[in-house]
Amino acid sequence: MALTGKRILLGITGGIAAYKAAELTRLLVKAGADVRVAMTEAATHFIGTATMQALSAQPVWTDLWDPRVSDAMGHIELSRDRDLILIAPASADFMAKLAHGYADDLLSTLCVARRCPLMVAPAMNVEMWQNAATARNAETLRADGVTIVGPASGGQACGEMGMGRMTEPADIVSDVQFFFQPKRLAGRRVVVTAGPTEEPVDPVRVLTNTSSGKMGYAVARAAREAGADVTLISGPVSLPTPVGVARVDVRTAREMFDAVKKDAKRADVFISVAAVADYRVKNPSAQKIKKVNGHLSLELVENPDILAWVAALPQPPFCVGFAAESQDLAKNAKAKLAKKKLPLIAATIARSRSSTPRASTPSGAAPRSTWRASWSSTSPEGCRAANEEAASQDPRREGPSHAAALRERGRRWPGPAGLHRKGNRSECRRQPARAHGHRHPRRRSGLRGDGPAALGPRRQERHRAR
Repeated sequence: MALTGKRILLGITGGIAAYKAAELTRLLVKAGADVRVAMTEAATHFIGTATMQALSAQPVWTDLWDPRVSDAMGHIELSRDRDLILIAPASADFMAKLAHGYADDLLSTLCVARRCPLMVAPAMNVEMWQNAATARNAETLRADGVTIVGPASGGQACGEMGMGRMTEPADIVSDVQFFFQPKRLAGRRVVVTAGPTEEPVDPVRVLTNTSSGKMGYAVARAAREAGADVTLISGPVSLPTPVGVARVDVRTAREMFDAVKKDAKRADVFISVAAVADYRVKNPSAQKIKKVNGHLSLELVENPDILAWVAALPQPPFCVGFAAESQDLAKNAKAKLAKKKLPLIAATIARSRSSTPRASTPSGAAPRSTWRASWSSTSPEGCRAANEEAASQDPRREGPSHAAALRERGRRWPGPAGLHRKGNRSECRRQPARAHGHRHPRRRSGLRGDGPAALGPRRQERHRAR
C-alpha cells in the first residue's frame, strides 16, 4: 500500500540509530508520504538537520521557541495537520517521558499535545531495554494506545548482542502502511499454510518440491495488514516471519496436518497455499541407502488431504484452495473446486525450473572462459583465420558461416578477448593465457612494449617510414 497523501511527523531522539532516520525518511517520501521532521537536541549530535531537511524537502524543527512560528505555538501547530507521529529512534529516556507525560522540549510537547495516533520504534542497549523501568514504560504506552514497533535483536554499536536494535527502516515503513490499511478482517482468525513439505527417504534424502513459500507468506502478511489474527503453518523455507503473524514450523505433510487440526476448527478463514506432498515413503530407511545395483524401488503411500479435511468439517471455515497445474488450468482447477467443495480456488500455471531458457555450451565447443587468441600474424589473412576460429568456438553463434556473413556485409567478427577492434579493422596479437579465464588487460597498439609486430600492415609501413 502506498502512503500517498499521508502526513507524518517523524521525531528523532538521541541515539546511534538516528542515522537510520535518514533512510526511513527517504523511504517514506518515496512511498508518497508528506514527512515533517522534528528532532531533539541530542539527536542533532548524531545526524545533522541539513541532511534531514534535504531528504524531507521541508524545514527541520528542533526548538520549542523557534521564531519561524509567528505565535510561538509550534508545539501545537506542527502536529495539527498530521495523520501520524512516528518516533524513530525512540530512546529509553524519551519513552519514559511519553509514559509519564513530560513535555520539556519540542518533540515531547508535540506528543503530549497531539490529536493523531503515535507510533514509536525503540532503540537502546540490550540492558536498557530489559530494565524493569523500561518494561513498565513500554506497557504503559501500549495501554495508552501507542503502537510500539520492535525492537529487533542483533549486534549493537556497543558490541553487545540482544534485543534493542531499532527495527530496519523498510520494516518500519511496512508497519506504517499496515497502520493505515483498512482493517476489513479485524476480529477474524485466519490460518494459512505455506511452503513445501519434506518426506524422508533416509536420514539424508527427502521427497519434496520446488515451492519457495513466498506466495503463502505474502497471503499471511496481507491478511495481517487487513487486521486479522493470523497463524502461519509453514514448511521448511528460508523466509522471515511477517510482522504480527504467529508462525508454526513443520516438516512433513502429517506434521502440517496435525498443526492444521489444532487451529482450523477455531478459524474463520483457512487458506491452503502450501504445496503438500501427495505421497510419502511407507518405510523410510533408518540408515543412508547405499547404491548397490543401480536400481532402487520405493513404496509410496498417500498423504492425508488437508484441505479436503478442513472443508468437510461440520462447521468449516471459509476455505480457499490453490491449484498449480501444468496444463488445462481452468478445467483442472474447476474439478478440484467441485471435488473438495470449496467456495474459492486460486489457479496458477506451474512452470518447471528447467523450462527457463539458459545459455549452454554445445557439445564440442570450448567454454567461454577458455577462449584465447594466439595468432601472431597481423596480415588480413591471419585476422580472417582468427575470426573464423573464434566464431567456431563461440557457442552463441552458428560458427564460421556467421563470420562469413558479417564479412560479406563489410563487417568484421569481433572475436574473443584477444581480438581488438580499431576503427573498422580487427587487429590480432598474441596474449598470454591467464588462469581462471581472466582476460588479459587490453593494450593500445603502438604503446611502449608492443613493438611494430603489434601494428596493422598500414601502421607498420608508417612506423618504418619514421
